[in-house]
Amino acid sequence: MLSVWATPLVTPCAAQAVETGLETKTVRVPGTTVEFEMVRVPASSIEIEGELHEIPAMWVATEEVTWDLYDVYLYELDKPESERDSAKKGADATTRPSKPYVPPDRGLGHEGYPAMGMTIHAAEQFCDWLGESTGTRCRIPTKPEWVYLAGDASSERSWTRDNADYTTHPVGEMPANSLGLHDMLGNVAEWVETDERRPIAMGGSYKEPADECTPTSHMQQKSSWNASDPQIPKSKWWLADCSWVGFRFVIEIEEEGADDEHE
Repeated sequence: MLSVWATPLVTPCAAQAVETGLETKTVRVPGTTVEFEMVRVPASSIEIEGELHEIPAMWVATEEVTWDLYDVYLYELDKPESERDSAKKGADATTRPSKPYVPPDRGLGHEGYPAMGMTIHAAEQFCDWLGESTGTRCRIPTKPEWVYLAGDASSERSWTRDNADYTTHPVGEMPANSLGLHDMLGNVAEWVETDERRPIAMGGSYKEPADECTPTSHMQQKSSWNASDPQIPKSKWWLADCSWVGFRFVIEIEEEGADDEHE
């Protein structure tokens, strides 16, 4: 299968590249009109608590995953209507979330707003789906990668408890950091990949004060985030009592000369 990453559906935003020095791409999800923007971040390194971490070159979503994009995954909007609801048909049941019992946005806002309340498992499965759809290697960032990407993000220019009125806000309203990334701090905290037992979300959210929304701020998932879920075992897709955690994704850059086509 030809990678969507190499087709005209992926269009460099030349004007922005000229104005900011950043290389960006706008990507359309195959079979839909939904698009998302990514920025290329060159390889680097970062020292955290005395340990040096190598940061590979990657494409990074400039904004947190919105409901517009997550809905495509959740409701199978990339498929013909006759082929949707595959879980009930027994096909592809492990790769799409269960349908939520209540509005997943909790009434905080939908179009253009950050998706939230999904488990880290759901975020990882979304990345697998998006990677398969676009012919790329898509994943959530590691903790060191996330700290590096947050970089010079400012909590004073982020949606925190100090200015958010206890709600999420449309992504991209606040200024981007020097890497071209919006909302790295505040709005919703973001899942990261770690080897720790409990999932971790970085950057703080609209519920924390500005001084607790920093590039190293993190929160571990607590049982209270899913306390009201009546299912046994509890849902592996949704956190019934968490309206402040979402995610963004990165796409690995294949080594120069790698084949862009996937069989």
